[in-house]
Amino acid sequence: MAEKKIYATGKRKTAVARVWLSPGSGQVVVNNLSMMDYFGNLLDTHQKVEIPFRLTDTVEKYNVSASLKGGGKSAQAEALRHGISKALLEIDPEFRLSLKKAGLLTRDSRVKERKKYGKKGARASFQFSKR
Repeated sequence: MAEKKIYATGKRKTAVARVWLSPGSGQVVVNNLSMMDYFGNLLDTHQKVEIPFRLTDTVEKYNVSASLKGGGKSAQAEALRHGISKALLEIDPEFRLSLKKAGLLTRDSRVKERKKYGKKGARASFQFSKR
């Protein structure tokens, strides 16, 4: 019998993470690379990804396989964290309280504001000269 894989998606800005969780030894594989190879030595990204496991006391109990697209490395790490949190919730609904309290189940809806016409950026105007 094949082992059961749990699927979930996580999003942040323009980054989308497709996450598969399966029982295992705690390996994290992102786009067919280990987390260390994919994110490099950015410690902040490694800590972001591990937070859901620490909160639910499931460190090194599940293997994570993820496909990441779009955004930068930090946004991708947060999208992965969101996806892992949603997958853990499918495994055990009792995790909801601790994950919700930490804000890991809420999709962070902040995205880049669009540039407006007649302006230099979203809010910044061109330099004004009286004379």
